[in-house]
Amino acid sequence: MESNKIYEVALGMLPGIGGGLTKLLVSYCGSAERIFNTPKGKLKKIPGIGEKLAETVIANKNILIEAEKIVEKAIKENTQILFYIDKNYPERLKNINDAPAILYFKGNTTLSPDKTVGIVGTRNATEYGKNTVDKIIEAIKIYNPVIISGLAYGIDIAAHQSALSHGLETIGCMATGIDKIYPSTHTTIAKKMETCGGLLTEYPYGKKANPDQFPARNRIIAGMCDVLIVVEAAAKGGALITAEMANDYNREVFAIPGNIDQKYSEGCNKLILNHQAHIFTDIQAFERIMNWTSDNHMPANEIKPKALVLDGLENEEINIYQLLSNQETLLIDELSWKSNIPISKLASVLLNMEFKGVLKSLPGKRYKLA
Repeated sequence: MESNKIYEVALGMLPGIGGGLTKLLVSYCGSAERIFNTPKGKLKKIPGIGEKLAETVIANKNILIEAEKIVEKAIKENTQILFYIDKNYPERLKNINDAPAILYFKGNTTLSPDKTVGIVGTRNATEYGKNTVDKIIEAIKIYNPVIISGLAYGIDIAAHQSALSHGLETIGCMATGIDKIYPSTHTTIAKKMETCGGLLTEYPYGKKANPDQFPARNRIIAGMCDVLIVVEAAAKGGALITAEMANDYNREVFAIPGNIDQKYSEGCNKLILNHQAHIFTDIQAFERIMNWTSDNHMPANEIKPKALVLDGLENEEINIYQLLSNQETLLIDELSWKSNIPISKLASVLLNMEFKGVLKSLPGKRYKLA
């Protein structure tokens, strides 16, 4: 058993130390294991830690015993435990400040697929809403996206079911431990998702549902998707929170317009009215905004390699070119992280490369080679 994984799990279980502080501690101490072995005096000198949090680390070393049991159970049940520096940790979450430092995943797909579509909405979905979900997924299945949702009643579970029926992988982002399917009535479909997608959570084994955990879960849905589609939502609720987060993360957001007399159209119409979401009327408009065309989805063995056009490029531009040569598209945050170029400077580098005709900017602050 990898000892550092036990320390990573234990770190994620410490009260009052979330993803941001975990990353801060690791950056100063070097690893999760070293955090637990660092004297209190040194811990409290780390900016943003102080006496109270340093004491939390020191006083909770017995949590390592529980963490070891969790790691043992994860190995036995084929559950991946992903720390934010692990190579299999979702790429889309790595540059989000409030992303979880640790994730638990049970499934058979990559967490960094080529394309992802989040679909959320009310738990009190109408037949119209469920049928709309199915029509959307049937229309976009040509692009083979992974469908992301929250395993909840209503629109969420309709999205998971429709994805499976159309042969697409789907990931359920949970607000409980990986062993606590909520609601329990969705256990059967959750098991199917493990063989065609998977289940993802930031909570360890045994964690039961708690109202505070659902808004936190929504940030994972928003962060994991390239585009979020809201299908039926009240004027207030989790779907609108997820849409707000997706906008903050520079994801594209769409909303299905609805009857002004219907309660569960209010949220979608509000998003459209306030320019917080594109109006979803047909797949052609969706494809145009996302720049998803059939040319972008040729079979891998038919994709023609791009000619190397490095003449006249500066060193930083060559670095960006090479990164995009290995990916169809990348977010500006991903480019900044992988190239080690600050976003403030990267924006001008990318603009200059556009002028040279080397790359194209896409909606949602994504870039691809021209």
